[in-house]
Amino acid sequence: MAGTTEQDTAWVTGIVREFWASSPENALDGAGGEKAWGEPRLGFARGDDPYFETFKKAIGPFLWTPEEAFALAFPEAPLPAARLTVISYLLPQTPETRADQRRASLYPAARWARSRFFGESFNRSLRLHLAHTLVEAGIPAVAPERLPWFDYRRSRRFGLASNWSERHAAFVAGLGTFGLSDGLITEAGKAVRFGSVVAALDLPPTSRPYPDHQAWCLWYARGTCGACIGRCPAGAITAEGHDKEKCFAYIREVAAPYATAHFGTGDTPCGLCQVAIPCEGRVPSGLTSPCSSP
Repeated sequence: MAGTTEQDTAWVTGIVREFWASSPENALDGAGGEKAWGEPRLGFARGDDPYFETFKKAIGPFLWTPEEAFALAFPEAPLPAARLTVISYLLPQTPETRADQRRASLYPAARWARSRFFGESFNRSLRLHLAHTLVEAGIPAVAPERLPWFDYRRSRRFGLASNWSERHAAFVAGLGTFGLSDGLITEAGKAVRFGSVVAALDLPPTSRPYPDHQAWCLWYARGTCGACIGRCPAGAITAEGHDKEKCFAYIREVAAPYATAHFGTGDTPCGLCQVAIPCEGRVPSGLTSPCSSP
């Protein structure tokens, strides 16, 4: 495929949305039933955006830049960061799933647990489908989260961290900013999942409609809210931020066993802090602006 940048952007967006619309995997039963996700939204970032190096320095040397992830997939034909685009997308939880989860307080609701299990399985397929479609069109591409070397390490500053961050990629691609709970607040809210592909494409980057990485969180922007603090049954969110150890312990020791026993899904669901908050399904009123970060 070779066209104008506008045509290529529309083509890539169409690949994602068509798979979302047609794949039977996008279902809460993983087999064509009620959809797991609302319509996806996409953002694009240059592979050499300075934020990727900034995050690497802050989180740890194990965090891949787009150039490093691409080189792992194509060691015989690596490309410089300037010739790469990061395609990031978000998948919003459906209104029905959010409504069910809003009523929950200690354990994830059934729809939420199924979206984490079957819905994330679809998300993995979507990453691979997008990368494969690009490769079939003669455009080298890789989904970093699907590489065999993807894993979790320990950041001296932030604790447990993966070597590719879908949330950080989404931030760079203009999709949202971080909140007190570490979740990304997007124009579709915080109740979302992310995926990304690094491709040898020259697409115009999406402008970032925020001045910094916490601009869409009421706690950081105005010193108000903190609703996610009260939503966390593990006490893992405080005025100091998100305690990953407490969060992961609750997920693995309480939420996941509950979901397995009651819904047969397993995986690592919780997400109670993503609903019944002002940023559940949108950016809180008054925090959006036309400015762009550097």
